[in-house]
Amino acid sequence: MMAPCRRKRAVHSTELLSWRSRGIKDAGTILRHNMKILRAILLQDNRNFIKVWSKTSKSTITYESGKIYFENYQSCYSCLHSQPHVLYKLPKRSKLEKFEDALLCQSSVDKTLPFPSDHKPSLLALSANNWLYRLSPETGEELQKVYLSPNHKFRYLGWDVGQEMFYVKSVQNKETSLARQAGITQNTVMHLAIFRVFPLEIVGILEINKKVFGNGVTDVALSQGVLMVSHSNKSVKLYSFEHILKTHLTEKITLGKPSSLLGGRTVGESPFGIPVNIQISDCPPVLFEVSSNNGVQVGGHPWHYIYTPPHKKHQGTHHICSLKDGSMATNGIQNMNCCSLESDGIFFHPDDSGRIIHIGPITINVLKILGELNSSLPSKVVLDFSMATHRNNNPTSQVTVTSSGRTVKRRFQQLDDDPEQETFRTVEYEDELDLLAVVVTNGEEGEGRASIRLHDNLSGELLHTVDLDEPWDETYRHELVFDKDTIVHIEQKNANFCCHVYKLESTTK
Repeated sequence: MMAPCRRKRAVHSTELLSWRSRGIKDAGTILRHNMKILRAILLQDNRNFIKVWSKTSKSTITYESGKIYFENYQSCYSCLHSQPHVLYKLPKRSKLEKFEDALLCQSSVDKTLPFPSDHKPSLLALSANNWLYRLSPETGEELQKVYLSPNHKFRYLGWDVGQEMFYVKSVQNKETSLARQAGITQNTVMHLAIFRVFPLEIVGILEINKKVFGNGVTDVALSQGVLMVSHSNKSVKLYSFEHILKTHLTEKITLGKPSSLLGGRTVGESPFGIPVNIQISDCPPVLFEVSSNNGVQVGGHPWHYIYTPPHKKHQGTHHICSLKDGSMATNGIQNMNCCSLESDGIFFHPDDSGRIIHIGPITINVLKILGELNSSLPSKVVLDFSMATHRNNNPTSQVTVTSSGRTVKRRFQQLDDDPEQETFRTVEYEDELDLLAVVVTNGEEGEGRASIRLHDNLSGELLHTVDLDEPWDETYRHELVFDKDTIVHIEQKNANFCCHVYKLESTTK
């Protein structure tokens, strides 16, 4: 006889907490249940986000994984408690030693690493004098430091998350008028230093050269194991970094060990730094090339790319094509047809579902790509769900009659992103709670106000709304972060920055 099937029943939050205290569930399951509990609490009617803290600064403010960084990463505040508090303040650094950029590095859990500190998160910070530091994000303690180069000015950090690598990019070499007059050609555009993490290891430094990659190189990035090179003629070319490494690596080097490229001196120590050990002598095979007005994005299931052709007739459109053969997906041209100062935005959903988020001032569309990996039929872009602003649909009259009876005709029609109307500004995804946080502004009452609408990520259903206390002036730059029970709003007003922190609290009605 077959055993009767067990019906799934709803589990109360207190029961889940009891299981956790007794260690019945594994760590991954416990975390998922904890996030379900938090999501359910957050969406209760008697819960809301209340502003608990604000702080201004004359330098850029950055939020990362529960921490707020001020003064070029010199001071760090923790957001884990009811109000932010100081975790550490580093000793004042000179202008030459200030941190230019930083990345938070979370350790992999499936490896045994050489040192206990390697298993803990660390802050990778790049100083103006070419030192790369690995710092404890809890104390600011220096765990490791590497000198990059006495010859190349490094300034930017970037992730290649899927490959567990990051890169340090130098400033671009500009050809001066004096050099041109003297007939001196500057072939080197910039340098990339590539590192692996867990533990910190140097892969190498490569030179981006005009003789190899052609004239007009404007930018370089490393993503998903692909070297992406942008050109001034709007073309973007993709190269396999694995192929470059196999073909053009002249010597494997190790931090703290001698290298023949440095005449036997130690790699990563001052004043010699790290040698250029990836010497690209001829142009690698181009995996993919496209001409685009705003770069190219790759993602989706199966792989697709999004770009805007550089021709004027395609302005405002986004083309979605198969990466396999470049064929346009059915319904692959997306156009909001909006009349606005700010252009609409489009990107692959960060939840790894392969979906696409398309944001306009009055509409947000979440799109799906339907297609089989080895099918000869074209893929198809379909609407998963859509969100719209609530507006008065009565069109504004183009003709106004003054008190004296004179007829005045408007010269311009009202823009879709007019600050006096309800307008979508940005979308943030909270991966642990599986919620979309949509920032909506409205200036109908003369002062710009903003609210955050929390939508279910799978259905788009509106679940909760949070009103921000401070005005939202669209003429300034804004950044919003939604991180579990915390909302952080960072705004720039002229030369000043301000950070506002909201925490989830119980409210009485």
